[in-house]
Amino acid sequence: MTSFDTKIAVLLRDDLASWQRLNVTAFLVSGIAHVTPELMGEPYFDADDTEYLPMFGQPVLVFSGGADVLTAAHGRALGRGLRISIFTDELFHTGNDADNRAAVRAVPGEKLALAGLAVHGPKNAVDKIFKGASLHR
Repeated sequence: MTSFDTKIAVLLRDDLASWQRLNVTAFLVSGIAHVTPELMGEPYFDADDTEYLPMFGQPVLVFSGGADVLTAAHGRALGRGLRISIFTDELFHTGNDADNRAAVRAVPGEKLALAGLAVHGPKNAVDKIFKGASLHR
């Protein structure tokens, strides 16, 4: 098994419906992939030589916690200067990227109703940021 110096982790609020957890996770990791293209592996090929898109070259760990855990993780990540992707409750009611960005822009950071966040960073920093969260089951 390969050991990584960094960690990709997603934190979801524990009261989300199943479809919301999946939707939020997909949106959040897209932000990590965008700003850290070096995390992407090589394309996949099957035995027929059909090409498939590359994926992250390391695992993505998914955690859950209450709203208070998300708020604390948000503050700790920003305090450490790490870039994060966020998904707020308002984004469940918008239908496009422009409206998504406007919905986030309208709320001060400390008042964001976080449904989830994702971060990539040094393992020890991510572990400290996600203190109080549980591995998602």
